[in-house]
Amino acid sequence: MILIGLGANLPGTWGTPKETLNKAIGALGQAGISVVKQSRFLESMPLGRGGQGVYANGAVQVSSHLPPEALLQRLHAIEHEAGRRRGVHWRSRELDLDLLDWHGLVRHVPHLAGMSGPVPLTLPHPGIESRAFVLAPLASIAPRWHHPLNGLTALQMLKRLRTSGPGRILDQLDQ
Repeated sequence: MILIGLGANLPGTWGTPKETLNKAIGALGQAGISVVKQSRFLESMPLGRGGQGVYANGAVQVSSHLPPEALLQRLHAIEHEAGRRRGVHWRSRELDLDLLDWHGLVRHVPHLAGMSGPVPLTLPHPGIESRAFVLAPLASIAPRWHHPLNGLTALQMLKRLRTSGPGRILDQLDQ
């Protein structure tokens, strides 16, 4: 199972954050990545730096012949097409596509201080277990999925989280 998280909180070349998520899902298909299941979108509070607007979030289960690094490169190309320019960590963005899980592969690359260039791919995506805006969409499209490290389902991890604070879910969005 391949799972991708989607998020946006800035309007961009593809429209509002919600419009951008819809267009990104279409762009996945055009990039040879077949969408198997799609969650509803939700609105959530941001993590990280203050002053960010609320996010539109969702998740998709996809099918692809691409290895994880090549898939991540395609996701970054779609983000770029939507107007995202990488640079500052934890900032508002036009589109964020995160490779959450790739067939249960576990790969941890420690972050080295002063490292330049692209950050090596870590799987499963770090922080899944503490992000309601990732877990709620995952639970809706992949109820039998288990985190490859802790063995818990998305719903089990979601139930352990606080319902207040950064990253909390505010509302469901109409598609």
